[in-house]
This record gives sequence, structure tokens and C-alpha cells, in this order.
Amino acid sequence: MNLDRPVTPNPYDLLPQVPSFTVTSTDVTDGQPLKDDQVAAEGNTSPQLSWSGFPEDTKSFTVTCFDPDAPTPSGFWHWVLVNLPADCTSLPAGAGAEGADLPGEAFMCRNDGGPKGFMGAAPPAGDQVHRYYFVVHAVTTDALDVDSDASAAVVSFNLVFNTAARAIVHGTYQH
Repeated sequence: MNLDRPVTPNPYDLLPQVPSFTVTSTDVTDGQPLKDDQVAAEGNTSPQLSWSGFPEDTKSFTVTCFDPDAPTPSGFWHWVLVNLPADCTSLPAGAGAEGADLPGEAFMCRNDGGPKGFMGAAPPAGDQVHRYYFVVHAVTTDALDVDSDASAAVVSFNLVFNTAARAIVHGTYQH
């Protein structure tokens, strides 16, 4: 089967614009191939992330990982971590493991592969280069009005109305 198709735009360019802040990672270099640890078949480990420069009135954070290049009309959600407390400004590598001990009232929703945790890069063999957007959303509420059974789409819908600022780092992977 031929998977040739146009490259999708940066999905965050299609949302209402919000200010940006800084996210860094010892595991993801912006625009560069992911390390083996972030690949599903290799390590399946969420990357280390740190952030700063977000608005002072931030009340919580949500962290997501989205692949807009999956051969579906809706992309593929690899990670949805909701309701991190406002004093949390970093996550160690592996924080996205299913059942991980998270700060405050934070929890993870199902990724598009099924589990409530991080799922590493896993594009179809021979497909185009995929982009993995690791995004930290500075949220204007203490908690999004969702629970751990919410889909990534529902979390994203809530984020549109509750995001004060957004920080993005993206890696790539091709199988």
C-alpha cells in the first residue's frame, strides 16, 4: 500500500494564537530525530522536559505529544498528561509510564494506542518522516474539566478555551 500524502501543517498553527514560553529537553532536540528511548519498539520512554517563562497567573499545566503525520485524518496522540500543579516545571524521563507517580492531582488520559501513559514513536515502516510535538500548555484553571477516561480530542478541546501560553519542542522519526 502506498502511503504517499501531503505533509500536514503544524497543528498548533491552526489553533487560536497564544503567547509562547520555553520548553527544553535533554532527550529531544527541536526538529531532530528522536533518541531510541522515545521510540515504541526501542525504549518507549517519555522524554525529560523542563519549562520556564510561562505567564505568572498559570494555574496548572497539561503536557501532550501529538503526531500530525500519522496516516489518519486525526493524527495520533502519544501522550496526554493533565492537571500538573503550577509549581511543577519539569518532568524526568519516564514520567509518562503508565501508573507513574505524578505530582499533585495530575493524571494521564489514554493515548491513541490505548494505555493511559506515553507511547513512543511508531510510524508505519516506509512512511514519511513523522513529527512528534511535545507541548506544555500553561493552563488558566487549576484543573481541566476532564477525567482520565477523556479522549485526547476532548482534552484538546478544553485546552483551546483554557490555554494562556504554549511551549513546543518537536522531534522526528522515520521507520
